[in-house]
Amino acid sequence: MDGFDEFMVLINHEGQHSLWPTELEVPAGWTQVGPTGSEDVCLAYVTEHWTDITPLSARLTKDAEGEISHG
Repeated sequence: MDGFDEFMVLINHEGQHSLWPTELEVPAGWTQVGPTGSEDVCLAYVTEHWTDITPLSARLTKDAEGEISHG
């Protein structure tokens, strides 16, 4: 991200992650998780912790449908 040197990792209610400049206010609906640091440090955290990019609501729906069809 051009013009910023330090970032934080944010997560929303769907489990989606984002890098956000520390100089900016955390937007509504997002919470800071993980490290604060360089873009590379934050990207490494996201890569390690956000292994399924499917939004949480879609995963829960899929799980519920699987339970119903197998029950």
